[in-house]
Amino acid sequence: MDSRAFWLRMKTHRWVYSFSIVATLALGILIGSVVSYGVKGKEGQKSSSSDATPLTVPSPKQLSGEFSQIAKQLGPTVVNINTESTIKNPHRRRGVPGQAPDDDENGGGQGGMDDFFNRFFGGQGGPNGDAAIRERSLGSGVIVDSKGYIVTNRHVVEKADRIRVRLQDDPPGVQHDAKVIGEDQETDLAVIKIEMSRPVPVAKMGNSDSMEVGDWVLAIGSPFGQVGTVTAGIVSAKGRDIVPGRQFQTFIQTDAAINPGNSGGPLVNLEGEVIGINTAILSETNAYAGVGFSLPSNTVVQVYNQLIGPEHRVARGSIGIMFDAVENPAITRVYGNGSGVTISSVVPGSPADEAGLKVGDTITTVDGKKVTKGSELVADIASRKPGSKVALGFVRNGKQQDTSVTIADRAKLFAARLNDEEGGNDESTPKQDKFGITVRKLTPEMAEKLDMSAGKGVIVQDVKPGSFADDINLGRGDVILEVNKQAVNSEDDFARVESSLKSGQDVVFLVRPRGSTRQDGTIFVPGTLP
Repeated sequence: MDSRAFWLRMKTHRWVYSFSIVATLALGILIGSVVSYGVKGKEGQKSSSSDATPLTVPSPKQLSGEFSQIAKQLGPTVVNINTESTIKNPHRRRGVPGQAPDDDENGGGQGGMDDFFNRFFGGQGGPNGDAAIRERSLGSGVIVDSKGYIVTNRHVVEKADRIRVRLQDDPPGVQHDAKVIGEDQETDLAVIKIEMSRPVPVAKMGNSDSMEVGDWVLAIGSPFGQVGTVTAGIVSAKGRDIVPGRQFQTFIQTDAAINPGNSGGPLVNLEGEVIGINTAILSETNAYAGVGFSLPSNTVVQVYNQLIGPEHRVARGSIGIMFDAVENPAITRVYGNGSGVTISSVVPGSPADEAGLKVGDTITTVDGKKVTKGSELVADIASRKPGSKVALGFVRNGKQQDTSVTIADRAKLFAARLNDEEGGNDESTPKQDKFGITVRKLTPEMAEKLDMSAGKGVIVQDVKPGSFADDINLGRGDVILEVNKQAVNSEDDFARVESSLKSGQDVVFLVRPRGSTRQDGTIFVPGTLP
């Protein structure tokens, strides 16, 4: 509001406040008159209180103690995580006509484009500028092994130069350095380890499938750095898919208060078992709004057991098919029998291709178990070991058929598709290799927000520190329209051009920088591949 409106409002408040004082005084005078009338004739006499009974504080006793017992049991297993990281040239703009680094109305710092971009990809927008900055963040974690192994969110420790852990029983100022054992981008989970000379308390893992909507749960963590905070709520919903295209993140929804700093902390049932890892909130203010999300413990256990293995990575199965990420009943009605997962693409040479599956087939069962959603199919296949076999039931032209498919390693299957055996691409994860960036196709909503033509260009989702893209100052949120005069309007276009380039070749990107408008135009970002 403007200053005039502000002071007018203050004057109004003063009037109300003055009125309340006058009203209170008048009421006091009236009450005083009544009291005086009641004790008339006894002026000068002191009242006796010999018949008053002193108040006492009862001995402590256990009332409804379930929550407090769980808090005492689990509290020592929940840790506070502090990280430090150096960000080089964060979201730097290059030569946008008529714009200083921090004066862009469309998102030069807080709000605007930063809010828009974070909505799609998460994370903090951060300031723009040329100098590297030191970033600190807070999060939570839960100890699952007495040797010091801790589960947390990947985004809590991602790109951290230093990770320090504080236990709840540590004296003030005492922290333990931690190292990353393994990370999984798909589920946003990480395993870290602290070296301890003594065993540390351990949380017990529960079965998240046993939870029902309406069950009581507690969230424990360090919201806003407040170590050992416990909040209570219920399971509000199960099986929530909150990030389009993320095939391995199906969440438990809860109304137990979760705030910044709770990330990585446990969601606990009334048996004192961890049934989820608190990961995200849905809020317009970046603070608690009654809707929080936890990754189910069954997923956590599967990922953890692979991250502590010799390769420290998660190997997922795949059969080499794609399908529409947005479920559309019309597709299954036209191609299938009203339920199932209809194939939109089959990777050449993949297990699905070799088994005879085709575009338009609708997969209805996996080893005899019915599947109705793509997320169910992906979760089942991904959990299987490469080399194992699975029986699929499917509908083709209205007829039910069966086939046997050999599971492939998801990372290797899609790396081969992009002519790079070292990569780890799949249907939902963009390529990050020679250039060191991940990109996404522009959705119609993104294109409208960016004032661009739909289907033109790809947007940079992430830049690997120290990579070729980082060195030539490509930034998160930039829109790449062409690479060496070749249009790139999808992840596949981008990957095809990228895979064709070799070390020593010149590369020129045609880019519309983050935060610029159509009137600002595009710029060239050149470099030579190392």
